[in-house]
Amino acid sequence: MGHITEERRRAVVVGTGFGGAITALRLARAGVDVLLLERGIRWPVRPGADVFPRMFHQDRRASWLTPGPVFTGSPPAVWRPYTGVMERVRGIGMDVMCGAGVGGGSLVYHGMTVQPTEAAFTACMPAALDYAAFDADYYRRVAAVLRPAPIPDDVLAHKRYRAARQFTRKVKAAGFAPYRVPLPLDWEWVRRELRGELPPSYSTGDVILGANNGGKRTVDVTYVAAAEATGRVETAPLHVVRDISRDARGRWVAHTDRIATDGRVLERKRIVTDALFLAAGSAGTSRLLVKARAKNLVPGLPDAVGSHWGNNGDRIFSWTPLGDSPGPLQGGPACVGLRDNSTPDDPLTLIHGPIPFPVDLGTTSLIGFGLVEPRGRFVHDPLRDDAVLHWSQTYDAALTRRIAARLRRIVGGSLAEDLRNPMLDTTLFDTTTYHPLGGATIGTVCDAYGRVLGQRGLYVNDGALIPGSTGAANPSMTIAALAERNMDEIVRRDVGTVF
Repeated sequence: MGHITEERRRAVVVGTGFGGAITALRLARAGVDVLLLERGIRWPVRPGADVFPRMFHQDRRASWLTPGPVFTGSPPAVWRPYTGVMERVRGIGMDVMCGAGVGGGSLVYHGMTVQPTEAAFTACMPAALDYAAFDADYYRRVAAVLRPAPIPDDVLAHKRYRAARQFTRKVKAAGFAPYRVPLPLDWEWVRRELRGELPPSYSTGDVILGANNGGKRTVDVTYVAAAEATGRVETAPLHVVRDISRDARGRWVAHTDRIATDGRVLERKRIVTDALFLAAGSAGTSRLLVKARAKNLVPGLPDAVGSHWGNNGDRIFSWTPLGDSPGPLQGGPACVGLRDNSTPDDPLTLIHGPIPFPVDLGTTSLIGFGLVEPRGRFVHDPLRDDAVLHWSQTYDAALTRRIAARLRRIVGGSLAEDLRNPMLDTTLFDTTTYHPLGGATIGTVCDAYGRVLGQRGLYVNDGALIPGSTGAANPSMTIAALAERNMDEIVRRDVGTVF
């Protein structure tokens, strides 16, 4: 396909996750027309509709342009590639799992909306960020939109939530305070599932490939919908940004393919803009910047592009309590755990992760995370024309040992109990993360508000800004709060001057 069309836009935002959607909304409210680019499709969730595939009954909707499942251990299957909801970004030593579609990662996350403590935030976030302002303002804005709420007593008491209650009892017996995780979910939808009025999704923990039925306040039905309602935001699904460059006049160019749902390129575009906001998630944004620097598409990009990357300390374990099975179809989303702040500036968060096993296999999953050194880096691979993540399990080995020791204290505690409650570090064999952070961090690649250093009109406004950890908390709430903070500055200082 030789012909390339050209578009001229005032502001272009790449990505429709938390960072991109908030960026578009704030620009639109400031009177700026925005083109919001999304590589995936819209997933219009409706009560009772089979929009997303099931974890153990996958089809082509599950995987981004691959001919089979992206999860290790999934039932084997082959299908025609499709712009499915989950991409596995292959790296060296670590793969990143990314949502694809309008709403980004919010489509496939459990929804754990957690604010870190001040000590943890201060220990890992850039020094330019003031926790007091986040606590008083930016986190409050996010909470007002997502309205996170913990699991109600009556739902937790239901037989499907046996595994969650089981882990809660273990937490109490070990001398810790159980924690009910705030989730952006209207729990009445879960009750409707439990009453048999809707087919199960949340109530069986079957949400990792998207939650059916409705009631989950994902980004597409909150921030993106609000942005589109202004009349100033045009969302363009199935638009894949391959490269970014700067033209001879200093304008930004997003080299973009409009694709079909099987990946065929239908149209090539040069989208020219005075303001380009990268919000494609840590993996997407980092790869675009690393490619631009390596191919000299954007001269003068900082040397640190692609570096200071971390996995938020993610670790997943299987837990098989012999003689006390967690059961099949374990109620979710992930809603109970504990926050261990006994070492305030080096905390741990441990969460029960329900699994929608269709039959009773006697096991469940436990998730831990904490502060990790951001030692990963994306490196350009000219043969693949891509940037590849490089990571070593030595980088988070000490944290992994701490997480494992704390979990063993909770579910075991003695040798005999450990034998009755075997745990397996599944991340050791399938090294992945759902919480990529870094690659274009504040202070090394960007200023304190996401402006790329030395590149007027180029911005980053997503998890790529954060060096590796968000304070032993799921990143979504902090990414959204940071995006709100950054846009206060950009709207005040750059709208009308830079673009």
